[in-house]
Amino acid sequence: MINEEMDFTDSKMLRDKAEKLLKLKQSKVDKAPIDADIKKLVHELQVHQIELEMQNEELQHAYETAETALKKYTMLYDLSPMGYFTLDSEGIIYDLNFTGADMLGDKRFTLINHNFKLFIFEDSLPNFNKFLKVVYVSKVKESCEVMLSHNNNPLCYVYMEGVVIEDEQKCLLSVVDISSFRKTKKS
Repeated sequence: MINEEMDFTDSKMLRDKAEKLLKLKQSKVDKAPIDADIKKLVHELQVHQIELEMQNEELQHAYETAETALKKYTMLYDLSPMGYFTLDSEGIIYDLNFTGADMLGDKRFTLINHNFKLFIFEDSLPNFNKFLKVVYVSKVKESCEVMLSHNNNPLCYVYMEGVVIEDEQKCLLSVVDISSFRKTKKS
């Protein structure tokens, strides 16, 4: 029927019809690679989505691990029955736990940037100064006993151990109240 309707001698009409058929064939041929490209792109996006989900799970796990470590740190450092301090070579307090603040008779955050030597009883100060100097020179764990005080009023006898962290040049100091041990020793 098409052959009957078309006049194959009319070159213009023949050309137009050929161009239409060519466009139709090209659109079918071009769609096949486009469909394949789309499928490949969808596949790549799905793989990437799964990779991101796996990374998210790993990050979630790392976050939970960090949270657990923070809780453990808080229990071991902040709530320890022993006083912990971080001092510089001059005795300036950079950090301390709650027990350390209680030993010094003040609030934790008000003591930061204060000199620890202000809380050493006058008679014990030479012993503490020697201890601090030796711990910074020797770079090994040192210890001493001193009397803590507030406004030169004796508070308690303490045993302290300190070691310097070389990277930061800070002294980590652990302090234990030994007043009750000294009383039983004297009795």
